[in-house]
Amino acid sequence: MINLIPIEEKKKMVKDFYLRFIIVSLITLGFVVLIASVTLLPSYFFVSAKEGVIKSKIENQKSIPLSTPDIETSTAVSSINKRLQIMESAKQNKFFVTQKVINEILIKKIPEIKINQITYEGNSVDGKKIQISGSAPSREKLLLFRLALEDNPAFKKVDLPISNFVKGADINFFITLLAS
Repeated sequence: MINLIPIEEKKKMVKDFYLRFIIVSLITLGFVVLIASVTLLPSYFFVSAKEGVIKSKIENQKSIPLSTPDIETSTAVSSINKRLQIMESAKQNKFFVTQKVINEILIKKIPEIKINQITYEGNSVDGKKIQISGSAPSREKLLLFRLALEDNPAFKKVDLPISNFVKGADINFFITLLAS
């Protein structure tokens, strides 16, 4: 079959088709929105009325004075809540440096050794991991410090990398300890 419609007329027909399609789609969408709003409007009014009733009941209950046992109970509950908040904040601080560990390190420290930093990690797999960094005047003093820490029963393992002994004097060292 031969098509006798000119090209310009075909383009106009396609344009008119898309225009009609868009108009019908917008009218359908508007109709759906109208139906949805009409069906949801009663529920909205019902919920807002219910909210007003609940708020008025709450206000009435707040205006009634509490009896003596209720006041004591609310005081006890607030006290317990404060204690629980303190416990929760303590749980968030996962790492606690105990005075015992610091004292054990300081007792074994040789006077010539300078400790710059002590880092403490409470790791459940390895135990308590303490990392000490500092400086030592010589290899011998550093070795004596390591041996003193190894002899201490408070520490399971003392790890002093061999790379710390490269320099002969003014050594910056790094020791890792596992506390029991």
